[in-house]
Amino acid sequence: MKNFVEELRWRGMIQDIMPGTEEKLMEGSTAAYVGIDPTADSLHIGHMVSIMILKHFQNCGHKPIALVGGATGMIGDPSMKSQERNLLDEETLNHNVACIKAQLSKFLDFESDAANKAELVNNYDWMKNFTFLDFAREIGKHITVNYMMAKDSVKKRLSGEARDGMSFTEFTYQLLQGYDFLYLYENKGCTLQMGGADQWGNITTGSELIRRILGKEAFALTCPLITKADGGKFGKTEKGNIWLDPERTSPYQFYQFWLNVSDSDAEKYIKIFTMLSKEEIDAAIAQHAEAPERRELQKLLAKEVTTMVHGAAEYENAIAASQMLFGNATKDVLMNLDEKTFLAVFDGVPTFEVAADKFPIGIIDLLAAESQVFPSKGECRKMIQANGVSINKEKVADINAQIGSESFINGKYILAQKGKKNYFIIKIA
Repeated sequence: MKNFVEELRWRGMIQDIMPGTEEKLMEGSTAAYVGIDPTADSLHIGHMVSIMILKHFQNCGHKPIALVGGATGMIGDPSMKSQERNLLDEETLNHNVACIKAQLSKFLDFESDAANKAELVNNYDWMKNFTFLDFAREIGKHITVNYMMAKDSVKKRLSGEARDGMSFTEFTYQLLQGYDFLYLYENKGCTLQMGGADQWGNITTGSELIRRILGKEAFALTCPLITKADGGKFGKTEKGNIWLDPERTSPYQFYQFWLNVSDSDAEKYIKIFTMLSKEEIDAAIAQHAEAPERRELQKLLAKEVTTMVHGAAEYENAIAASQMLFGNATKDVLMNLDEKTFLAVFDGVPTFEVAADKFPIGIIDLLAAESQVFPSKGECRKMIQANGVSINKEKVADINAQIGSESFINGKYILAQKGKKNYFIIKIA
């Protein structure tokens, strides 16, 4: 057995750990679970710490269980929240669960014949027929209100930090999550629950429930909440979350997120979000220190994470797309970009609309009459003669050149370039 706890320790991925956890895991293969809240039909990179923990767990010879909270997702976890969540209906939850499993399969082996293949469970399956009276009698009597109110997630909500206090619905959350641990212990041999640092109270309620009802020992481990060096929230940009779903966050945008992290964050993130060995990471950090301006550490981080989430082909596409602005990309590469990536690469570039029936059209009329790429035809003519105008990454040498539909990117865009750095999008309306 590989030492799972030691693997997480050098990566900086342990916040709290129950005494005896490391020794228990070294006795032989066991099962552990992480709970995932299915409030959206995609995971985002904030979920990736817990997913990487499961991935390391499987890599060390143990069985990972991903619990999607179809039941608890209907309530909402109060941990670290100042307001109660909106409740989701069953149809939405079922859709979200199916999408999340598809994403998890990129990280975990669900399909092989290995004894420790991953498993996905939904707590709605065992909660849907559990009546309130049965739950209160069989589970509720074992945990006191005093014990539940001592948890930080509850105390913060009751101390006035939250405007509306805490509903009974949310108050029961830790008991429901505790029952999940008990159920998985009894039915799946699950001896360990893992999660983010904000989950410590909920996780230990589960281990306490197992001790009180079964007289058995269960364990808990949490990872730190990831932060950025500047104090900003990890995984958030001006446009919101960085999602794993390529329809929500394009692979190019995903790649760019990792490429643009700070040096100190890159050193931290490459340990947490990749499967590279300690030797490989130490060597990469040392190499980066010799020439930080080359951003080799960020490039390696972006390559590893993008490939793991989106595959090698999308990583190569992201590299090609990145060269649109900062390298010598060709017309062929540009014409092969999908629309979402094209718009992501040239986000914020001035855009003009030109009616489709104007094409074919002379280059000067297109850039100086139908659009305002140039303020005058004379200036446009001079720039073309000076070899300073490109259409779709190709220089225009002829002031009488005609631009037709064969120049449309994705059937509706033309990329004009004035000089080296000034880009314009012409959208065919």
